[in-house]
Amino acid sequence: MKFSTKALAAGLALIAGVAFAEVEATDPLVIAQKDLMKSFGGAAKTLGGMASGEVAFDAAAAEAAKAVLVAGSADIPVKFEKAGNDPASEAKPEIWTAWDDFITKANGLNAAATAMDVASLDGVKAGMAAIGGACKACHTSYRME
Repeated sequence: MKFSTKALAAGLALIAGVAFAEVEATDPLVIAQKDLMKSFGGAAKTLGGMASGEVAFDAAAAEAAKAVLVAGSADIPVKFEKAGNDPASEAKPEIWTAWDDFITKANGLNAAATAMDVASLDGVKAGMAAIGGACKACHTSYRME
């Protein structure tokens, strides 16, 4: 399996885990954080489906999903500025003790999403490898399993 395919699969698996959390959050901060991650999951599902060939390439849908990733990743510092207090949170406390690294990883997702060429299927495939890698880098350090 090519690295890009592995990175895509790992990124989608990480995002899917966020999207299907079992415990409902009640803290507004945690709800906002989880909603942001769910939006990433939806966008990654759209783009990943195209990249894997499960759904037909659709440039307009790819552009819309990219826009979610670009805007959402730029919003990470705002959504995670404060730690929530909710057992449903999947955020590790290290986010707030290693803030600069967390923001660097968030900026990596933003750069990968911004750079994604959604005008072609090949561009989506290449972009998803970078996005999957950025998601994995952050989740490995800052998301509870």
